[in-house]
Amino acid sequence: MPPTLASLVHHSALKLTVRAGEDRLDAPVRWAHASELADPVPYMEGGELLLITALKLDAEDREAMRRYVKRLAGAGVVGLGFAVGVHYDDIPEALVEAAREEGLPLLEVPRRTPFLAISKAVSAAIAADQYRAVTAGFAAQRELTRQTLTDGPEGLLAALASQVDGWAALYDASGAVVAAAPDWAGRRAARLTAEVTRLRERPTPASSVVAGPENEDRVELHSLGTGRRPHAALAVGTASAPGTAERYAVHSAVALLTLTTERSRSLYAAEQRIGAAVLRMLLAGEPDHARAVAGDVYGGLLDAPFRIIVAETGGGGGGGGGGGRASRAHGEANGDALGALAESAESAAARSGEPVLAVPEGERLVVLAADGGTVVSACCEHAAAREAARRSEDGDLVVGLSAPAGPITASAAYKQAEQALSVARRRGRVLVEHEQMAAGSVLPLLADDAVKAFADGLLRALRDHDATGRGDLVASLRAWLSRHGQWDAAAADLGVHRHTLRYRMRRVEEILGRSLDDPDVRMELWLALKATAGEAG
Repeated sequence: MPPTLASLVHHSALKLTVRAGEDRLDAPVRWAHASELADPVPYMEGGELLLITALKLDAEDREAMRRYVKRLAGAGVVGLGFAVGVHYDDIPEALVEAAREEGLPLLEVPRRTPFLAISKAVSAAIAADQYRAVTAGFAAQRELTRQTLTDGPEGLLAALASQVDGWAALYDASGAVVAAAPDWAGRRAARLTAEVTRLRERPTPASSVVAGPENEDRVELHSLGTGRRPHAALAVGTASAPGTAERYAVHSAVALLTLTTERSRSLYAAEQRIGAAVLRMLLAGEPDHARAVAGDVYGGLLDAPFRIIVAETGGGGGGGGGGGRASRAHGEANGDALGALAESAESAAARSGEPVLAVPEGERLVVLAADGGTVVSACCEHAAAREAARRSEDGDLVVGLSAPAGPITASAAYKQAEQALSVARRRGRVLVEHEQMAAGSVLPLLADDAVKAFADGLLRALRDHDATGRGDLVASLRAWLSRHGQWDAAAADLGVHRHTLRYRMRRVEEILGRSLDDPDVRMELWLALKATAGEAG
């Protein structure tokens, strides 16, 4: 600990005597400073032992001494040392009374003790304290390293909590608590998820100090990682600001956790290449080869029912000659959107112990995860959150989810996910599941501009004919198709004779150059009528 007034009083070589403030000698001394100014306060920082001879003070003026001592105490001066035998043979009673009234420790310095000796004693004590702190910090670093090597992050957190006499918690990329020490700290750490999320919005390295839940303690938050987005976060809760030794321990923990949570770029690239190769083999209908390449990396994922998730962002290639900076910013936003989805999948896999195969492909991310598992749920929840927030500044993420599949049908599942993704993009949705498409209707798909253009072209000749007032062929065709070609029923709906309706259908065939006996023709005409239903008239 730093030197205190008590330690200076007990210093045998200084021979200091306490004249006032005996109950405040435990105050730490940051420095010893000599000043004969009538008002040295502007040059004080707080925590000093001020040494004076009263060269420019009227130390016998009681009111002047009250004002002088009051200003010193207000500036944070922890003690006043008065040298006797220089200008005054003894400390004037006015100064002693003022110090007692203010509660400021007043030390008598004998003539044979130079101020320099006191300054040297304070400096030596501070240096010794700093050396002890550094030594303790290195010892803490060794202990944290040992615990990390033997027990992993959990052991490190336990050792760190002991070092700082508080608690520590590790969060994953999604802001969920991965581990905490002691055991009771998990619940307290979980209540800081919002603060961790805000920290993750800042580039690494980042840190912040927040009040713990219900102001129970002081909490430091540190992001972990070397990339643009943090891979994890560390929370350290203490009753007060950590000292030098505790600060060494926290910084060591940040470095060690960064090493354990941040994989090397070469290893990560190798894993990505293996994942891409396994995925290509599955989609090529070679599950046995995929299993041989994967080995035990993905556990039993390739043998159990799984789902395929295909996610894209809408950056595209961009056009024109404008704004390189804007293009780069948009690309970074798209990368963040896919990166956030990948982090959600990988964090869910880490928490549940599920295997997951995630392969980034430019502006596309392909995820293969167990059907009914937490990874698929996490991806769906992530998409739902984006759907609700509509945070377009993060890139327009679109996600397609396949139906459950096995290794042999992986290619079909991939196509299902792509189809669902395409529908999601057309409908302005973030997520569409393939099973939702099968359970819905094909009619909403007719709103596509290409379908409408085809329908307009197919029916234009009939509409032009009707516009001349020579019949109502479009309405007649719609009634006939809706009645499945039943002449009497369709004619009744139109209020015309069935021979009139037969004549009109022949005119339709003549104008279009197509036979209504062909079921494909009838289907195309019916869909064209549906696609342009809102434009008829």
